[in-house]
Amino acid sequence: MKPRLLHLDENHPLLIENLRQEGFECEEDYYSSKTEIEKRIANYEGIILRSHFRIDKEFLQAGKKLKFIARVGSGLENIDTAFAYKKGIVLLHAPEGNCDAVGEHALGMLLCLMHRIIQSDRQIHQGKWMREANRGVELSRKTIAIIGYGHTGKAFARRLSSLKTKTLCYDILEGIGDTYARQTSWEEIFQLADVLSLHVPLTELTKNIINHETIQKFKKSFYLINTARGDCLSIEALTDSLKSGKILGAGLDVLPYEKSSFESLFEEQLSDDFHYLCHSEKVVLTPHIAGWSQESKYKLARCIFDKIICLYKAGKKI
Repeated sequence: MKPRLLHLDENHPLLIENLRQEGFECEEDYYSSKTEIEKRIANYEGIILRSHFRIDKEFLQAGKKLKFIARVGSGLENIDTAFAYKKGIVLLHAPEGNCDAVGEHALGMLLCLMHRIIQSDRQIHQGKWMREANRGVELSRKTIAIIGYGHTGKAFARRLSSLKTKTLCYDILEGIGDTYARQTSWEEIFQLADVLSLHVPLTELTKNIINHETIQKFKKSFYLINTARGDCLSIEALTDSLKSGKILGAGLDVLPYEKSSFESLFEEQLSDDFHYLCHSEKVVLTPHIAGWSQESKYKLARCIFDKIICLYKAGKKI
């Protein structure tokens, strides 16, 4: 009997095509509610999604036959991972699939901030030619601190390597520094950093990891890049620090106001801090697209396909 898989988000077509070629029965449902899907999830061995909705304990309990959940993306924060592991459900994700896109995006945001590219573009469109006011700051020989040195952190560091930066990294795992970044402590980062870039998953440890207290520990004013998750950064602390000059500029691809699907902002009233960020010349905002390239769409799907095949070959024949 063919293993039945349910796809909850549309991805690169190679994923379904290749799975079917390997003997899987693939069904697609991109529009039903969580409640509707929960009523029939017991029929499937695997779920494949991006961030359609939160996979909680009740949903997992209903999935009597679930062997795996595959997220075509990097984070697993929308899944009750502890309960899934308790039930023996394998969780698959693909941080290596979009890390190059994230690394490039982070570098692009940083260069836009330091060389005032977006501000200058807007001014020229308004008929203003302001050279001295837009004198940039070179990235060369600056100290870059990368928080979280997994796939995306390493991809960012590789791109910095040709720019003659001093690159430091911090991670809860030991011994993961490499030729592109020297692993160090928070204390050294507070002393030396000119740029701080976040590349961590959202966990209890990383929620609001950058806050008022953290920011005040930095010896120098610095630029901040966040391509991780919006809740890793206190927006109130960020806006206060932008106003005071402690943070020189911020590139944000993620915001705490996003819906859990990452497809749009919350519909309720947005804060004054958000409106400040939207109108500040010190801020570059993008709609959670750092890992959203034409190439990553293919690579993410390919990674998940390969991992599903490895899972079944290790456990049983299809």
